[in-house]
Amino acid sequence: MSDKQVRVRFAPSPTGKLHVGGARTAIYNWAFARANGGTFILRIDDTDPTRSTDENTQIILRAMRWLGLDWDEGPEVGGDFGPYSQTERLDIYKKAAQKLWDEGRAYPCFCSAERLAADRAAAQERKDPFQGYQRNCRNIPADEARARIEAGEPYVLRIKVPEDRGDVIIHDAVHGDVTFNARELDDFVIFRTDGTPTYNFVTVVDDAMMGITHVIRGDDHLSNTPRQVMVYEALGAPVPTFAHISMILGADGKKLSKRHGATNVEEYRDAGYLSDAFVNYLALLGWSLDGETTIVPRDVLASKFSLDHVSKNPATFDPKKLDWIQAEYIRTLSDADFADQIMVPELHEAGLIEGNVDYDEAWVDALAAIVKPRTKFPADVATVAAPVFATAETLVYDEKSVEKGLAKEGMGAILDAARAALDAVAADDWTPEAIDAALEPLPEALDLKKRVVFQAVRVAECGNMVSPPLGETMALVGRADCMARLDRARTIAL
Repeated sequence: MSDKQVRVRFAPSPTGKLHVGGARTAIYNWAFARANGGTFILRIDDTDPTRSTDENTQIILRAMRWLGLDWDEGPEVGGDFGPYSQTERLDIYKKAAQKLWDEGRAYPCFCSAERLAADRAAAQERKDPFQGYQRNCRNIPADEARARIEAGEPYVLRIKVPEDRGDVIIHDAVHGDVTFNARELDDFVIFRTDGTPTYNFVTVVDDAMMGITHVIRGDDHLSNTPRQVMVYEALGAPVPTFAHISMILGADGKKLSKRHGATNVEEYRDAGYLSDAFVNYLALLGWSLDGETTIVPRDVLASKFSLDHVSKNPATFDPKKLDWIQAEYIRTLSDADFADQIMVPELHEAGLIEGNVDYDEAWVDALAAIVKPRTKFPADVATVAAPVFATAETLVYDEKSVEKGLAKEGMGAILDAARAALDAVAADDWTPEAIDAALEPLPEALDLKKRVVFQAVRVAECGNMVSPPLGETMALVGRADCMARLDRARTIAL
């Protein structure tokens, strides 16, 4: 790697929401910059006026912030090479194009669409290996060209590809050397008739002026690269290192699209994925730390990412693996962090706790300890914790659980025995251990299976046969309400 400080950019077009493929590109650029002590630039490539909107730009910025990909230069941050929106850089592109024209590296072309089509058809008819623009206007004298422009004749500006230019060899950091036949390079347009610049021109002008050292982007841009190299050379600018990363496929082997499910970043945010888990997963779609490690925390990614570990083979998006990584991130949170980052905000959102209620820290941590193992997504919190925040009067019974756990002969006797056993537990000793110790002898005393006894008590206390550990849940509910729940359930039990 060159001694020159690494400068990379993520340059999305604000024509819609940030796709997961674009997010992965952003992650790789961010991680490469961080791992090399470089600069990560966010640039908005909004030269498509029909599709680029300010609203879409804000959507991209929100997605980047949620992903935690902080940029060193760009919108809302500034920098020495701004503005960082292409619509604000038109004068820069015009000056760059004029310089190329003045130096004889670009020229105006007056060929009509009909002329171009006829030339192309003729080249195809004679099986000419070169079927691009036939360079009809390449040698028009400068005075004549200016006179025609002043007369109002429409024109485009074309780059002048050297006729003796050999094959273009791209030293790609992912694909290795990629050779493009020079005969396929025509004098392509860099400014259109309407005075707007083309993508292959402006992206090079921007990258050159911003000192970009590495261009990390999707391999759908690989075919653009030889033309862009022509612009770098015409500008006299150093050609950056290119790294074209593979596309992301769905399970059917086709390019990831809406038919495979969610495809944009905000859909995953709204579904409750943690940004750290999501970034971890996307990073693994084409890159690996060591071929084995699956959980790669953000700080490790930011210190260990390298282009030589990026695969050139397409990656397959696997929702099940994403869910597994999500569960691992939640599992490894401490109870206190889980409570602060996920549980308490979700309980507020669900209306189960009020902002002005101050819960004991130990009680909150105890709740987190039983909720966390049963949480795959933040939205699960309210479902798991709901019985704890209910009262004997408001507890909702699951109908099927009542049928199996309470509405059978002999269930009333189980609840009577449970109440008597728990009545012996003092209020100041109402702990999971004391509750479990009081209930543990009941199956043998009643000559019933343990499952039958505890199922009845669980439905009475939690409203459902599926709940967190019974002793821990009852300790959080409190002695008085637990007794009241048994009394209410007794009116149902046979």
